Amino acid sequence: MNWKFWQKNKNAEPKKKKSKTREWTDAIIFAVVAATIIRVFFIEAYTIPSGSMEKSLLVGDFLFVSKVNYGARIPMTPVAFPFSHHTLPFTATTKAYWDGVQWKYRRLPGLQDIKRNDVVVFNFPEGDTVALDAQDDNYYRMVARSSWQEVNTTHPITSRPVDKRENFIKRCIAISGDTISMKNGIANVNGKNEPLKNTGMMPYRIQFTNTEIQTKPLEEIGFVTNDMQQESADTYLANASFEMITELKKLGIVKSATMLAAPEAQEPSSVFPYDKNRKWNIDNFGPIVVPKKGWTVQLDSNTMPLYYRSIRTYEGNKVEKKGNDWYINDKIATSYTFKMNYYWMMGDNRHNSADSRIWGFVPEDHIVGKALFIWMSFDSNGSWFSKIRWSRIFKGIN
Repeated sequence: MNWKFWQKNKNAEPKKKKSKTREWTDAIIFAVVAATIIRVFFIEAYTIPSGSMEKSLLVGDFLFVSKVNYGARIPMTPVAFPFSHHTLPFTATTKAYWDGVQWKYRRLPGLQDIKRNDVVVFNFPEGDTVALDAQDDNYYRMVARSSWQEVNTTHPITSRPVDKRENFIKRCIAISGDTISMKNGIANVNGKNEPLKNTGMMPYRIQFTNTEIQTKPLEEIGFVTNDMQQESADTYLANASFEMITELKKLGIVKSATMLAAPEAQEPSSVFPYDKNRKWNIDNFGPIVVPKKGWTVQLDSNTMPLYYRSIRTYEGNKVEKKGNDWYINDKIATSYTFKMNYYWMMGDNRHNSADSRIWGFVPEDHIVGKALFIWMSFDSNGSWFSKIRWSRIFKGIN
């Protein structure tokens, strides 16, 4: 036995040097593992594909999303192809994961809770689809065509795993326990109006003082003149923020600028929860209490349209109605206590956003992370170096 094991054995054979192929293989494996750990537990890059968050986030913005702020979610579908979401690269339908292994929802401790007005990335709740023909492949379209109760009681639900559904980004307007409503396009949270400030877009009818308008001053303020719709010789419809309208009025070239909100609905609800007893639309709805972990709701004809989907689909209970009574997991129930926190998400571009007004609450197990800052931004309408929006690089998101 060698008692001086710390000393180099002169008689030992020298270690065989790794081949170049082996060195490269080891380096690639290490890089993939390290990058995967960073992507899953710390920070991940995303891109903005639509205009639903304008003017806060623009199409072509590339941003970093923190998994640390709210606590990293332990992968619920752990067996997956590296750096892919739900389909393999260069394919349209080939799954990039194996759902034979599914873990329960768990989340590491975070630096903070989700706050109102945080910009949040989450898995799309509408990822649950009804197992019907191609025309009726969507839960919410089915509800709009018939009724929430008919769809929920007669059609099976199929879906991707939660963490493999599409990633969406919206602003959190109301957190769990809040009461949210909207009147004439202005959100109200817990009895206080929350108009869009320094961000967000709404449609306006703008009447100019002259039939000939100069586009350059408008574009300098932020208007996309190509998207403005001419209604009459001197009147246009345009998306704008409150601040843009304020600057426009300072130019002295407008007679009036009126925000256009949908009038109060006279027909059954065209938004969540698609209840025929509620006359709601995208600009007028509520009040709705956002479920909070530990909150108990009484189950009746008024509350069930709002919370049925959360109780059954998101929290995994068997829910049935027999006569006038509701049964949860085969036991008669007059109330239900929620197991998770939920959130109400809306886009800043209010009339160009499919959000909680369409598909309801976002459960906490769908939360991916907090949007931190923009690291690159491309304007597809620009040319050469003007394609890069230099002013947006490393811009914080708020």
